[in-house]
Amino acid sequence: MEKLRAFLRDESGQDLVEYAMLLALIVLAALAGVGGFGGNAGAVWTSIATTTAGYLGS
Repeated sequence: MEKLRAFLRDESGQDLVEYAMLLALIVLAALAGVGGFGGNAGAVWTSIATTTAGYLGS
């Protein structure tokens, strides 16, 4: 029983779990940002290509 109590009080892996949760949150935020702005990025590049082609006379 004493080993079980010691195991439940042990916090040696707590930092690793916190860092993993923080990393997962950052990855989810990055995926949401890319998903939200991904469609607009294609439109921006098309606009840049059209404008550049107009300046070059193509």
